[in-house]
Amino acid sequence: MIRWGILGCGRIARKFASDLKLVNNAQLVACGARHALSADAFAHEVSVKNVHHSYESLVKDNEIDVIYVATPHSHHHEHTLLCINNNKAVLCEKAFAINYKQAKEMIDAARVKNVFLMEAVWTKFLEPFNKVKKMIDDGKLGEIKSMQVNFGFRAPENAPQRLIDPTLGGGTILDIGIYNVFTALFFLGKPDKIMADATLTADNVDEQCAVTFQYNDGRLAQLFSTFLSDTSTEADICGTKGRIRLTQRYYTPFTTLEYYTGKQETKQIIDIDINEDGFGYEHEARHVCECLEKGLTESPVMTHTDTLLLMETLDAIRKKAGIIYAVD
Repeated sequence: MIRWGILGCGRIARKFASDLKLVNNAQLVACGARHALSADAFAHEVSVKNVHHSYESLVKDNEIDVIYVATPHSHHHEHTLLCINNNKAVLCEKAFAINYKQAKEMIDAARVKNVFLMEAVWTKFLEPFNKVKKMIDDGKLGEIKSMQVNFGFRAPENAPQRLIDPTLGGGTILDIGIYNVFTALFFLGKPDKIMADATLTADNVDEQCAVTFQYNDGRLAQLFSTFLSDTSTEADICGTKGRIRLTQRYYTPFTTLEYYTGKQETKQIIDIDINEDGFGYEHEARHVCECLEKGLTESPVMTHTDTLLLMETLDAIRKKAGIIYAVD
C-alpha cells in the first residue's frame, strides 16, 4: 500500500483525494495546510487520519511515502523542494513551476536525493487522449500538418487571485494555456519557431494569449487561451488523410471524438468507453504508485525531459508575449 499525503487543501486537492480512493494500492493518510481551519475541514470532508497545520509538519510525517503538491504553481518550487529535502516522493501539480530555472532546480534536487518526482499532467494518462495518439500513429490522418487548440472562459469579476496576481504566476498561459502547449508538444514535438501575442493587464499578466508554433517542415499549431470570453475548449488535429476534432473539454476524460476523412469530410463519431467513476486523476496516481513499487525515481511516461521541454516552451511564449514575473 502506497501511503499518500496532500500538501495544500484547495479545490484540486479535494478532487485528487476523491479519485485516490479508486486506486487499489493507494491510501490517503495525511494532509497539510498553512491554516488549521483549512486542514481540519479538508480532513473531515475526505476522512484523513493525520492532519498537519503546517507544511513543515506534513513533510516530516513518517507514515507518508509520497506527497501530492496542490498549492498554486507560484509555490511549487518551494514546496516540492521542502518535500524532496525530507526524502518524500512528489507528484507536483502543473504548472510544475514558474519557469525553467525553478523546474531544473527541483529535478536536480530529486536526482541528488534519489527520490521520485513527476509533474501531474493528468491528460497524458487518460485513455481517450492516448487513443487519439494511437490513431495518429496508425496513420489514420496521414501526415499531420496543423493543429488548432482553444481554451477559454470569462473569468468572474471576483476571480481567484491565482488567476490574476503576478506574484502567484497569474495569467492564462500557466493556468489553462499550458494544456494547449502540452497538447501541441505531445502530437507535434518541439517547435522550431514560436510567435506569441498577449492582452496584458496593468499588472502584466495575460488575460488572453495567441501562440503559433512553426516547424521547419511546414507544420503549424495555433493555440489560444483567454479569461475574457467563453470560447470552445476544443482541439483540431489535421493531416493529409483526415482530421480529428476533440469537441468537449479535450484535456479531460472525453467520451466521443469526431473523425473526418475524404474531400467531402465524411464524419464518423467515435465513442470511447472510459468507465470513469471519478474526475480522471486516478490514472496519474495509479501510475505513481506503480513507479514507486518498482523503485523508480522518474516516470517513463511523464519524464523529467518532458517537463523541462514544457517549461522551456512556456518561458519562450512568455518572453515573446512580454509576460514577466518577478522570479524571472
